[in-house]
Amino acid sequence: MVKPLKKLKLYGFNNLTKTLSFNMYDICYAKTPANRKAYIEYIDDMYNAERLTEILTKVANIIGAKILNIASQDYDPQGASVTMLVSEEHHKDPTKPQDVILHDNETPGPLPDAVVAHLDKSHITVHTYPESHPDNGISTFRADIDVSTCGQISPLKALNYLLHSFNPDIVMIDYRVRGFTRDIEGKKHFIDHKINSIQNFIADDTRHNYTMVDVNIYQENIFHTKMILKEFDLDNYLFNTAKKDFMPGEKKNIKKRLKKEMAEIFYGRNIPKV
Repeated sequence: MVKPLKKLKLYGFNNLTKTLSFNMYDICYAKTPANRKAYIEYIDDMYNAERLTEILTKVANIIGAKILNIASQDYDPQGASVTMLVSEEHHKDPTKPQDVILHDNETPGPLPDAVVAHLDKSHITVHTYPESHPDNGISTFRADIDVSTCGQISPLKALNYLLHSFNPDIVMIDYRVRGFTRDIEGKKHFIDHKINSIQNFIADDTRHNYTMVDVNIYQENIFHTKMILKEFDLDNYLFNTAKKDFMPGEKKNIKKRLKKEMAEIFYGRNIPKV
């Protein structure tokens, strides 16, 4: 038997602020300075301002937002940024009592499918940071994304689509709910949906591919999940080269350097040489 969703009548508009922030990393080995330059150019072209605008436009569609303004910029020598201001698709009178559905289920969001939402004074931003190690051939691409909404739906609904859009090696995700909304009896509500872990909003096939760690502060409505790919195939981390192009000792050394880079990002600290 399906448990009916509870409804809460609010005094005015649901003005809880929910923010999803995450950093996504792509790591590779580029053997020569020319390959490293080519990798940066490839990433810069793959995730330029136009492409990022397409991704964020789909995010806005997923959470049911109306785009009010777009500011985008490609940087020299590399990197790009896009900021969108969005609002709820159908405005409501904030002076009148409104119903909000209290969700008790934690389920993954859709990919490109639309979800009805009520949003106001919200924004979506992305910034990219391609860079490379000056000496050892490691190149790293980072994308920082923020989806901040006010209203009934959570930006967690956009998480699956974003993960599939970037296919990252490492992901750091933060989700937090701020402020409060008030019901018609005057009682404050500091969260309007159930959440035990960000992991519960990620599709099973994605979760299967990553090792995940949670650090949550439930009493503060702060949730953190970090993810790193489980499987490591060197061919997936070589740019313009393949495993067959290296001697066994070289392959071992490159694999060691790549794994060290990934571990340092995942744990947030430098690992000393042994």
